Amino acid sequence: MWRYLGRKFTIYVLTFFLAVTIDWVIPRFMPGNPVQTMLSRAALRAEAVEVMRGYYLKAFGLDVPIWQQYLNFWKAVFRGDLGISVYLFPKPVMKVIAEAIPYTLAILVPAILLSWLAGNKFGAFAARRKWLDSTLLPLGYFLTATPYMWLGILLAWGFGVALGWFPIAGGYSFAMTPHFSWKFVLDLLWHWFLPFASLFLVMFGGWAIGMRNMIIYELEADYAQYLESLGAPRRLIRNYAFHNALLPQITGLALQMGTIAAGAVVTETVFSYPGIGSLIVQAIQNQDYFLIQGCFLFIIIGVLLANFLVDIAYLIVDPRTRRGMLGET
Repeated sequence: MWRYLGRKFTIYVLTFFLAVTIDWVIPRFMPGNPVQTMLSRAALRAEAVEVMRGYYLKAFGLDVPIWQQYLNFWKAVFRGDLGISVYLFPKPVMKVIAEAIPYTLAILVPAILLSWLAGNKFGAFAARRKWLDSTLLPLGYFLTATPYMWLGILLAWGFGVALGWFPIAGGYSFAMTPHFSWKFVLDLLWHWFLPFASLFLVMFGGWAIGMRNMIIYELEADYAQYLESLGAPRRLIRNYAFHNALLPQITGLALQMGTIAAGAVVTETVFSYPGIGSLIVQAIQNQDYFLIQGCFLFIIIGVLLANFLVDIAYLIVDPRTRRGMLGET
């Protein structure tokens, strides 16, 4: 077992190193220059431009060769220093991201867990009800094929503009200042609902369709037919089918983590929700290398950590995997 976990951990470390390296390289291929962006904001005389250019180059660590910038980047990462934001200068990137992370987690974690649980349960139930199956199939395909951004726009227009039930922008009302009270918490939930719903519905459709198809496949498998010929209760057969069908869904959860993160970026952009997705858009528009790196670094860590937890869950749920590892050791 420990050998298996060690191999997995090594793979994740190598993936992290490669992904973070790509994260560092890509912003530097962007057109433009962060220092020039800073200088263009200020009305400076010609003699002051060069002085400020040198100041900004040193402040951002861009006054050294590119290879040294890369090494300095890794040293800073392990110190928990992600640099200074160009867009919000002189605010540290870590502080900017720390303010946005709770909003992103607040919509991502419930959307992932609730859509997976509800989609699997509903898909398994629909596979045993013909009338529900005929309704679920087209609805599920429609939801899972719907882009996150398009569904977000529909929800914002329908429930925000046409009906006026929910706000369509921000993490809380602009007239309020963050503080701990039930009034503020309810306002947060009021702004949270539509971004959450747009992510939940798309993922729910995919999980429901996947579980429905797997249940039908499992009920037609040889072991299910054999149990039925022995007179086993139908409920017992369905329980076996559900547990076997759940294993590919756990694997699918790991594979979909990257897609979910991308969905959160466009959803937050649609609703101007103050999470990591909105920060990435603002950082790209302002050519903020360091904020882009920091945002994607947290996404990389989140996706890898979630995949690692899914691997552990698969190990717990599937006894065949545990027996295989014990046989190796």
